[in-house]
Amino acid sequence: MEKKRVLFVSQEINPFLPKSEISTAVRRVSQGTQEAGKEIRVFMPKFGSINERRHQLHEVIRLSGMNLIIDDADHPLIIKVASIPSARMQVYFIDNEEYFKRKAIYAEDNGTACPDNDERSMFFCRGVLETVKKLGWKPDVIHCNGWMTAFMPMYVKEVYAQDPHFQDTKIIYSLYETGFENKFCDRLSEKLKFDGFSDEMIEKVKDGSCDAVTKVAMDYADGVILCTDNISESTKSHFESLSSHKLEFNPEETQTKVLSDFIDKVIEEEVLIS
Repeated sequence: MEKKRVLFVSQEINPFLPKSEISTAVRRVSQGTQEAGKEIRVFMPKFGSINERRHQLHEVIRLSGMNLIIDDADHPLIIKVASIPSARMQVYFIDNEEYFKRKAIYAEDNGTACPDNDERSMFFCRGVLETVKKLGWKPDVIHCNGWMTAFMPMYVKEVYAQDPHFQDTKIIYSLYETGFENKFCDRLSEKLKFDGFSDEMIEKVKDGSCDAVTKVAMDYADGVILCTDNISESTKSHFESLSSHKLEFNPEETQTKVLSDFIDKVIEEEVLIS
């Protein structure tokens, strides 16, 4: 029997970024999923604050060189990779000088959110999908972590819906306490329209708030995981109303085992439907 393939996509992973709710959870569950016998790939953005020399990042020339068009402008896609020796894991990094070279991760020094966070999110999600295609690696499940991955379920289900590489891929979206306060760019609808999203989806996220984007990500996902016991009432209510697979919050010591079982359940549901 072939190993199940799980693609972890996260805006943060420890030790490349400081410990946080997301970075520690993704490091733990990705390593645990691999140790449970599944084949994994792990992606995150290459923020400018990541020390490339310390973590021994290097560019993967054979994967770099593509250009992605975001808002009618070309943006070179650079792929880098590094290892976590203690976990026997590789992590791929999505890089672009305009979007990720700056030291700011999500907000400027004055606390104002980066004005192009919407485009950075779009570039990151598309960059992951295009890189996975170039690798020739078909994921059974894409596990999304953090608001910067919120567009991923929509990309897979709409923009890449006819792409044979992702036709059988299921999406799991994890909910965390961490979000963003400032709304995305006022031109978000135009940017999404240019990228091929449906009017129906754009209408749901057009105000650009974290709440709106998160709810649509949940709607498009095949499974949703509550990774915190501290979440807004609005988001929790939407989570409870979902008809897709749901996983309630589990303490750290059981998260990895429960997640592995949840992944199996989501994949098997696809097999039964097909």
